[in-house]
Amino acid sequence: MYGLINKAVEGLVRSRFGDDAWARIRTRAGLPDEPFVSMEQYPDKTTYDLVAAASAELGAPAEAILEEFGRYWTVYTAEVGYGELMRSAGSTLPEFLRNLDQLHTRVQLSFPHLSPPSFAVQGEHADGLDLQYYSSRPGLAPLVVGLLRGLGERFNLDLELKSERVEVGRAHDLFHIRWTARANQGSARGSSTA
Repeated sequence: MYGLINKAVEGLVRSRFGDDAWARIRTRAGLPDEPFVSMEQYPDKTTYDLVAAASAELGAPAEAILEEFGRYWTVYTAEVGYGELMRSAGSTLPEFLRNLDQLHTRVQLSFPHLSPPSFAVQGEHADGLDLQYYSSRPGLAPLVVGLLRGLGERFNLDLELKSERVEVGRAHDLFHIRWTARANQGSARGSSTA
């Protein structure tokens, strides 16, 4: 994974738990005291080790760490210069989710060795849809839950999520997403007018 991911993990920990917690997590993960470089590739193991160390240090399940990171990622990427790219992906949650693979294709222009997941929308209706998530990296479905919750906030929606692992054909995670609009929230932050 690229350093941008690890920098976001660091940002989440520092913002929620402080610099001392980050130092302990970094040490527990066996990482040197040096900054991550956004455009540099790191072994996937580095990120998995950070999640495991954060889980141990904070006394929270790895799934909870991943979910919180997913939610944080939706804000972090907009703040570090990808806000316009995110806005261009869609002005509604369904449109955004339909365009995730195209968004990753555009990101690959800056990160040529990116190995992104793939998503497919199916069963779309007025207040929900199903999202298929394909990834070569195991155990990251909780991260997608967090991403979806963060996107729900972005588009002023309350989400109800159910997921299942599908082992038939090409193995993937399937997320059943239903939503209701939040009252009095104004326009979506993800809209093209924002």
